[in-house]
Amino acid sequence: MTVSTTSAPQGPDEVDLHDPVLYGEGEPHSVWRHLRRHAPVHRHVTADGRPFWSVTRHQDAMRVLRDHRAFTSARGNLLTTLGSDDVASGRMVTVTDPPRHAELREPQIRALTEGVRATAGPRMREAVRALIGPALDGAPVDLARTAARLPLMALGPVMGLPAADWPRLGRLAAAAVAPDDPAYAADGPGYVPDGTRTTLAAVHHEIFAYFRTALRARYRAPADDLLTRLLPEPGEDARVRAELAVHHCYSLLLGAVTTLPHTVSATVLAMSEDARVAEAMRQGPEALATGIEEALRWSSPASHVMRHTTRPVELAGARLPAGEAVVVWLGSANRDEAVFADPYRFNPGRTPNRHLAFGYGPHYCLGAALARASLTAVFAELLDVVGGVEVCGRVEHLRSHFIAGISRLPVRLAPHRRIPR
Repeated sequence: MTVSTTSAPQGPDEVDLHDPVLYGEGEPHSVWRHLRRHAPVHRHVTADGRPFWSVTRHQDAMRVLRDHRAFTSARGNLLTTLGSDDVASGRMVTVTDPPRHAELREPQIRALTEGVRATAGPRMREAVRALIGPALDGAPVDLARTAARLPLMALGPVMGLPAADWPRLGRLAAAAVAPDDPAYAADGPGYVPDGTRTTLAAVHHEIFAYFRTALRARYRAPADDLLTRLLPEPGEDARVRAELAVHHCYSLLLGAVTTLPHTVSATVLAMSEDARVAEAMRQGPEALATGIEEALRWSSPASHVMRHTTRPVELAGARLPAGEAVVVWLGSANRDEAVFADPYRFNPGRTPNRHLAFGYGPHYCLGAALARASLTAVFAELLDVVGGVEVCGRVEHLRSHFIAGISRLPVRLAPHRRIPR
């Protein structure tokens, strides 16, 4: 989505915050800015009559996200399920409340801890070098398409997924998180460009079938990978745990495609607009770490999360009845002027940086450490070999109210140093 500081703030009655086109072609930040100032908790109704409340300020976002007793995630955590309960409730950690939530987190935490160690090594940097190297001859390259390959390069080896499967899995996962984008709504056999639900049903079926097959293979031939570690322990209900393992795999895959590629693309675009961004992030490990936190705030790749009120709640002066959908706009909270000085400027030295890119409270992103490790490896290599970035065509943004992503980023890259052959 476009981040603009020049357009006049738009009110919520002028645009539809549920419309994915707004995020691909419009300026939702101007709407959020108006809401933060004038109606920080505002009731919207979609074009087909489904209501939800928008929460746009940082402090109100934190309250909603930390209080699972008043704001449940069990009915669904994304606008794609608005108006109907999520069928994965109780099986996926993102749509399950404590205490059951902790039971589902534990196997993923163990697996991801090992994933962080693997990603922090030289393998990820070598993969980035292989991707970027051919583009350093001055020829245009679509960096968004290049970045889309990164999530499976990070997660694939950790999970034990064959490299030949990575492109298809990456595209399926991208379609699952951005089903309204035309690039995914018409994605080959089985996909019909007639709406979000059709696309979601098709990609969910294929992803779940893939992981069921992969996990059955691990039963027959265990390996030293994350898939094997997610299998049921002896004495557990094998069928139930096996289905939970499929949901774990799905969650990990979607988490990877949500954060890594879109943070990279948005940051490279910022570097093209201000060369000081890259130079500041080159000043050592601490500067790189600080810059990555700003990259996460700046990109806010997950635009929103949704909750439902379990009882009547008063929030920022608004009275919300029980059973109401509440949408926390993370991209807005991360531009809140009350928390972030000069929030529409990419400041790689920003400290403190209390961004909510990974959420907050009990549902703080399980993959945050893996995402940070991957981003550190990506930018350590990128900043080492790329000296300058020039946008050389039209930038296109993803048509999605969930993912703040760039779908097309044509650039020319200038080398910072010669890559050893």
